[in-house]
Amino acid sequence: MNHDLRFGVIAPIGKAQWGAGTDPRELIDFGVRVERLGFDSLWGNDSLLTPRVDPLTYLSAVASRTERVTLGTAALMPVLRRPVQTAQALTSLDLLSGGRLTVGVGAGFPGRLGRPLYTLSEVPWERRFARLDETVALWRQLWTAEAPSSFHGEFLRFDQIPAMAAPAQKGGPPIWLGGATPAALARTGRLYDGWIPYPPEPSTYAAGLAEVRRAAGDRAVTPALFLSVLVDGGGRAAMDDFARANYGMPLVELEKIQAVVTGDAGEVAARLAAYAAAGARHFVMRLGALDLAGQRAQLDRLAEVASRAISIYR
Repeated sequence: MNHDLRFGVIAPIGKAQWGAGTDPRELIDFGVRVERLGFDSLWGNDSLLTPRVDPLTYLSAVASRTERVTLGTAALMPVLRRPVQTAQALTSLDLLSGGRLTVGVGAGFPGRLGRPLYTLSEVPWERRFARLDETVALWRQLWTAEAPSSFHGEFLRFDQIPAMAAPAQKGGPPIWLGGATPAALARTGRLYDGWIPYPPEPSTYAAGLAEVRRAAGDRAVTPALFLSVLVDGGGRAAMDDFARANYGMPLVELEKIQAVVTGDAGEVAARLAAYAAAGARHFVMRLGALDLAGQRAQLDRLAEVASRAISIYR
């Protein structure tokens, strides 16, 4: 899609989204269809709490079947993974995709959607964002080092790490941070290449983006948005089923913490355009359907919605 706004889709790699009786290998064809419909990006999310295909494994499979679409994580949980091995996996994915990788990272939802992940991974919940920043700093060092190097941080300490293959993108793939607390906004502007939050209201997005840009100074930071979308698909009742299946909470609770858009094509397009007016430029959309057939139908409808949003925004 050749325009100022970019539109991406989160692949239904969670079992609750592809439905019973589906061959998970069909998810690769779903990714190919995302590219053929003209979307700009395809994303995989990360969790240990629900059955799913690993996002890096999925994106690697899709990389060999696509040519243009950006491949991204929305969002990866770096502090729950071994940092050096993850740096190598991301390098490999960037190389095998021809430099199409974007790495969205986060530290997890608070409460029951976040802490159990840390307990399961034997990683302390406290100071998780500091651990995240340090992990990203290590990755960037490894992606640019031409010889064995050492890294001595507060949490990570390594001596004589062997040099790894350089990613296709100079300096490594861009890294976007999810989060909207004052501290997250400041660190996004200072340390990250993009911002991918999920605020329920465009006005909140605009205020947060202003803080990110203030902290960034002359640095360019890509303004993205993570949201869940359902177009002509059963309305709020259907989205409530989706929220309960994927987030373990009713829609009324999810809407308090995440951008959720439902309605007909015109209504959804208008809401996207409102976020565009607030400064969002790359939409990363999770489709609110609970089986692969429904996901495909939503994908087709969303292609129309994207065109309408562009027209309204212009």
